[in-house]
Amino acid sequence: MTVSRGDREVIARQGLRSRGCAESHTFSIAMVFSISEESGQFLTYVLDDRAAQARLKVVPERGGIITHWQVQGQDVLYFDAQRFADPTQSVRGGIPILFPICGNLPDNTYTLDGQTYTLKQHGFARDLPWRVIDRATTAAAALTLELTSTAETRAVYPFDFCLTFTYQVQGDRLVLRQRHQNRSDRPMPFSTGLHPYFWVQDKLQLSFSLPATQQFDHITQATSAFGGGFDVHADEVDVALRPLSATQATVHDAQRHLTLTMQWSAAYSALVFWTVKGKDYYCLEPWSAGRNAMNTGDHLLWLDPQGVLDTEVVLTANFAA
Repeated sequence: MTVSRGDREVIARQGLRSRGCAESHTFSIAMVFSISEESGQFLTYVLDDRAAQARLKVVPERGGIITHWQVQGQDVLYFDAQRFADPTQSVRGGIPILFPICGNLPDNTYTLDGQTYTLKQHGFARDLPWRVIDRATTAAAALTLELTSTAETRAVYPFDFCLTFTYQVQGDRLVLRQRHQNRSDRPMPFSTGLHPYFWVQDKLQLSFSLPATQQFDHITQATSAFGGGFDVHADEVDVALRPLSATQATVHDAQRHLTLTMQWSAAYSALVFWTVKGKDYYCLEPWSAGRNAMNTGDHLLWLDPQGVLDTEVVLTANFAA
């Protein structure tokens, strides 16, 4: 039985909610949205929109990461489960969170107010445990996570902060809402970003509509015109597209009959495209600032004491019949 998005919202507003317990293999049409838990090496939260056959998996203790996203029962994201099982390795797949920097720093160091600090690539948010602070199954399946500063983070980033991320699944849409709060008594500099890994079987079947005319190659350190595509035969492609002329991008995968649309808040100033030869993924990453912004200040975000910045990224995965 097919249920439209509007019908799902009406059903949900009637107050029929998941109880967040073990997932049942039989369910009524009223239970459109649900959140369940899977035990294992890491506790995983599973968000479902059953009418759309949409599912999201989130692992708070491994950097608050989204590991899987399905629409119409089909995987949208790439995920290396073997690498994920080893906590000593960085995650390769899903949607890692980038904060308080995007990319890397020269010698992994930056200087602030005359003092030098060390931060590894993409910062620490993707490595630390987040905690679940809210969930909802009314008009969508939504899970809210929080990460706050600790003595460990202040040693490499001397600010008190609170990050609140909400992941919302409804139909073919995945909404990622981010709130960044400065709890310090001085202005807080940072970059924020996401690192989605999208699954692809044949990169030659990809076509792009990206709002940029220039690209900066992280490998060659050269700036050139962006011609609308990428040399996927290369061993590695790692480029930043900026400036951006719009806040929406589209990638069409002809083999999978998938059109992926990404929309983002104005705070994001660049899109990074990254892929490696022989790997079944490409990454299209919204970054608020480029590499080394903590030292150069280029597009670096600053929050006043007790200030708040809300941003949003929306992904839509449309599988054509």
